Amino acid sequence: MTDNLRELVIAGSGVAGLSTAVYAARADLNPVVLEGDEPGGQLTLTTEVENYLGFPEGIGGMDLVQRGRKQAEQFGAEFRRAGIESPDLDSRPFELSLSNDETIRTRALVVATGASARWVGADKEDELMGYGLSTCATCDGAFHRGDDVLVVGGGDSAMEEAAFLARFASSVTVVHRRDELGASEILTQRVFDHEDVEIRWNTELVRLRGSQQDGVTGAKLVSHPDGYPAEKYEDGESVEVETVDVGGVFYAVGHVPNTDFLRETPVELDTDGHIVTGGDTGTTVDGVFAAGDVMDSRYQQAITAAGTGSMAALDAEAWLETRQLAAPNPQ
Repeated sequence: MTDNLRELVIAGSGVAGLSTAVYAARADLNPVVLEGDEPGGQLTLTTEVENYLGFPEGIGGMDLVQRGRKQAEQFGAEFRRAGIESPDLDSRPFELSLSNDETIRTRALVVATGASARWVGADKEDELMGYGLSTCATCDGAFHRGDDVLVVGGGDSAMEEAAFLARFASSVTVVHRRDELGASEILTQRVFDHEDVEIRWNTELVRLRGSQQDGVTGAKLVSHPDGYPAEKYEDGESVEVETVDVGGVFYAVGHVPNTDFLRETPVELDTDGHIVTGGDTGTTVDGVFAAGDVMDSRYQQAITAAGTGSMAALDAEAWLETRQLAAPNPQ
């Protein structure tokens, strides 16, 4: 099935996609928002957002997303529960094959599919994500004032998270599966010099304790002098097992941009899979724009995602006007 030609399609329904939709709908572009497999994006896993402008009392992540969707719909954005599986970006207009077996044609495309945080596979992480288990210290660190917390990881992001959490937590323990960090020297030294941060070498998290009512209350750790103890533990080898009491656990093992559907297209991706943009939100394909964590490997905050979403909408609007591609509203 092929849909009527649209002015703008937005792939992704997180904060970046919703911000794009609000601006684009207000510009009478009648955008179609493809929600994807996880409507609302990563923010729906955050129970409370306290650092988003305009909400001094904080707001639930799901509530913020739902408000954004309602706002976009009020201005005329259309939402569809589908994602892009196979885009033809060589043709004009673009032709997008969707996961619901439909095909939609569009003059311009904004990719706001976000990035998915890597998880470690510990027992109960599905249940406790957003309830003391987090992938963003900047977002959730302030909720753990006076707590003992764990940071899982050994790269730059883990060191940054640990240093940030030390402002609030009573103690921070970095759990790393090897005996050597992958972080830069300056960040590593900053953590080494901090009296409230400890590094547990050759150690991995295998199970979380707690409930959605009580939050995270503890963690089961395994250690082995040769490193990678979780694998040895699963294979039945002898490892040291320890249960610790903690009030929060933070995963800092990286994010994976949701750009697999673009790998066979002319859209340029960096080595980590993020979309490459220039001084604005434009990509290497004329008429394709990017917003949010899918193109931002540094900040990865709701407020910055929303900002790039508005930028992408404005860039797409200007691009359409410049090429005189505006068409009557589809019937």
